[in-house]
Order: sequence, then C-alpha cells, then structure tokens
Amino acid sequence: MITNLVASAQVAFTKHLHQAGVPAGARVVGGLLGRGGFLIASLYTGIAAAGLATARELARTASAAALSWPPLAGTGTDLGSKVRVLAAGARSRWVDLDGPVHYLDFGGPASGPTIVCVHGLAGAAVNWSAIAPLLVNRCRVLALDLPGHGLTQSLGRDTKIPALRDVLHRFIEAVAGEPVMLAGNSMGGMLSLLEASAAPTAVAGLVLVDPVLPLVPALPDRFVTAMLAAYAVPGLGPLLMRQRRRMAPEELVASVLSLCCVDVSRVPADVLAQHAAVARQTLMSPETEREISTTARSIIATAGALRGGAYRQAVSSITCPVLLLHGTHDRLVPIAVARAAARANPGWTLIEIPGTGHAPQLEAPADTASAVTGWLDAAGGGSVRGDEPVPVLLDGHHLAENPKPA
Repeated sequence: MITNLVASAQVAFTKHLHQAGVPAGARVVGGLLGRGGFLIASLYTGIAAAGLATARELARTASAAALSWPPLAGTGTDLGSKVRVLAAGARSRWVDLDGPVHYLDFGGPASGPTIVCVHGLAGAAVNWSAIAPLLVNRCRVLALDLPGHGLTQSLGRDTKIPALRDVLHRFIEAVAGEPVMLAGNSMGGMLSLLEASAAPTAVAGLVLVDPVLPLVPALPDRFVTAMLAAYAVPGLGPLLMRQRRRMAPEELVASVLSLCCVDVSRVPADVLAQHAAVARQTLMSPETEREISTTARSIIATAGALRGGAYRQAVSSITCPVLLLHGTHDRLVPIAVARAAARANPGWTLIEIPGTGHAPQLEAPADTASAVTGWLDAAGGGSVRGDEPVPVLLDGHHLAENPKPA
C-alpha cells in the first residue's frame, strides 16, 4: 500500500501549503523537483495548485469514514492476539529470521499452490485479509509483515529493498517451501519481481497487484506527486511526520485508503478495523517513521530513471508466468505504467480492474480473486509447472492482449 508519508500529508501538507501560499509552496516543491534526485517521476508533471481542493475533500472523506467504522474491542498491547481475532480464519504466527518476523497463515489445501502475499510500503499482512478468504479453497495463503512493517519490528535490521528481498527469500525457504506463487502489491510487487529474478527456482509464478515498476514517462497524480516530494524538503518532512502522530488510527487508515482506493466504503468494515488495530500499535513511533522513510528512498532509488538499470534488467529476466493486475484509477502507479510493462513483456497477462485504485485486493476483493483464480484455472496449472500461460478473459475485466514488439 501507499506510504504513511502520504497519510499524514493529506492534512499537514495541505495546511502548510495553504499557510505559505500556493505560489510559495509550488516554488519549494518545484525547486526540489528540479534537483531530480528524490522523485524522478515528478519530472513528468507540474506542481498542482488544484491539489489543495482535492486534499481538503480527502480529509473530509477520511474523517467521515473513520466515524462510520465500528469501534475496536480492547486496547491491549497483545497485538498478535488482536490481529488473530480480527483476521477471521487466519492464524498469527512468528518465525525467526535474524529476529522475529510475523505472518498470517490463512490456511488452504496442502495439495494446492502456496501463495505468499507481500504488502507495500507502510503496509502489513492484513492488507490481504479481504482477498485471502476468497483464495483458500484453491490455495494455501500466507502473508508476512516485513521488517519495519506491521507487527515485525526491525530490531536493527536493514529496511532497504535488497535486505527486505533477502527476508522474503528466507521466509519462502523457512515457512512456505519452494516453489511458491508470489502475490505482491505496490512495493511488494517490486520485491516479488526481484525475488523471481534472483531466485527463479523459488518462484513458480507472480501475481503483481499495482506493482512499483521501472519508471516510464507517464503523468502521475499531481497532488500525490507534490505531497511525496515535500518530504524531501529539509524541515518540512519531520513537520509532516509530527502532524501524522496526532491523527487517530482510524483517521490515519482512512487517509491512506482514500488515496489508495476510489471508494473507501468498498473495503469491508472488519478489514478496516484490522488495519486500525495495527496502526494503533505500530505506526505511531519515530522509529517506524525513520524505517519507512529509509525504505521509501530505497524504492525510489531502485525504480528511478538514473539508477534503475539493475531493476529493469531484473524485470526483463523473469521467466515464470506473470499475472499483472492493475486498477484503472490508480493515482500512485498510473495505469500507463502497467500497460508499458505489458508491452515490454509480451508473455505477461495484464488484467485491468475497472474503477479501482492502487489496492484492488482491498477495494474489490471479489473481482481481484476472480481474476487470480481464473488465471490459475486457465494458465495456473501451467504456472506451477512452468508451462506457457494461456490468455484469460474474465467478465467485468479488460484483458490486454500483449502485442509482441515490432
């Protein structure tokens, strides 16, 4: 999912740009983008004064959504038990990978493929709680909290992309066994691609859900771009972080999802409660903020136009079957990026999920699960065995037939 940087910025960034005046705010962020080192994608768009009105509307939406959610039972610190209760049908477990790593085991048939679900930046295993119950009749479903995310504290472990990929690989070896299907959302998609490239025998297939892909010329959402860029401005980033710590967990989650989703009300209420429970205990500390900021910079460096050559090579080296799912209204990774990746990788299957944003597994879990199981039914037997994937056409989805490059 989207970073918690964006979550706090919805209120704080709007407030401070308003206080400074739009022209002044635009000059600050515009000067940053001119340096080009922090957010390469921002080079493709201007600074959005119009984003202020959008931000105010998002803040109102977040508050309204928070008020509509059911209250959480209890405020204890036994977060493993809390998540175990909230994530119906899942077992909260731990594994030692140079420190404790938390994961949810949603169950599933031992004879079916194992899917390891990988969350995005500032996300957690509960990001998969809406879709996992729809997959367990066919697959064993596991979802981990990477170090510095969810219930897994870093405890001194590195939270940059290469280190997180190493934890993912060790998790596959220690818990899931090989080979597995990897399902990755946002940053989790990047990690899944890197794992499939570095350890091809460990990965039988990929389900990429709005993944972070190598950057291409595309027009990102202007307001989101300006908010993310603001975190590189000296003094402004820490100010926004402090503002975030004043938000209630429900409001914080609503703020995040209002940018990740077209319609937050589509996310099941119990899943929203799970996210709030995790946020209450894990997203409010300066340590978490530093770790996620470190990871964010590593993501940008990995995918960036200046230093992203190794990632591009890794993506082009993938040999396992790939299902690329993407929300047509993703404000964070534009649909044009997914379409460009599909054109560059004609063996991939691209399915666009209409009317959804950056996290269709939360916003449209039934449609997303249908796309996954349909792909597994038509090509999934082959995906586990390494056969050639078969194109799939699902009701309600647009299947992109990937033309071979001329």
